[in-house]
Amino acid sequence: MHVRQVGFYFGLLIVWGFAAGLADGTPLTQLGLSALRLAALGSAAVGLLVLYAWLSARTTLYTITTRRVVMRFGIAMPITIQIPFTKIVSAGAHIWPNGAGDLAVSLSKGNRVAYLIQWPHVRPWKFARAEPTLRCVPDAATVAQILGRALAASASQAATPVVVPVSAGNGSGAHIPAAA
Repeated sequence: MHVRQVGFYFGLLIVWGFAAGLADGTPLTQLGLSALRLAALGSAAVGLLVLYAWLSARTTLYTITTRRVVMRFGIAMPITIQIPFTKIVSAGAHIWPNGAGDLAVSLSKGNRVAYLIQWPHVRPWKFARAEPTLRCVPDAATVAQILGRALAASASQAATPVVVPVSAGNGSGAHIPAAA
């Protein structure tokens, strides 16, 4: 949910406002009150994002079956999306150093998901061809292996081992072979 970036943004606004006020000769009490109000707004924004992230994590369930990937999510109104393996072209993994990660699946032409309806369970910044994503999965390398084996089995192919390197934060991830 980019909580750190939002917190940094509000911190930058506070410092900027304080420096601009000092340059304009604004009294320190007025600068302090202004900074306090902005800090309260920033704290509220960060708090709401953290609450939303926690609620989203508590209400999300990802399931990999022998025939499909099932995504159940939604805080107020649960939504279930079933993605048959026959509609998946490929899958990719983005693993963080702590072992958690995201597993995104690319859908075949003519099969689409709505980015706004499925957010935050889509690959970031892929608007035109949104890719459903299993987000923040603990032990993502193991789950990537399970998904790779299930996709290979559904295509009646021999299961090949999937090597999932840990990402160094540079945006690169591993590619998981999917059904042909």
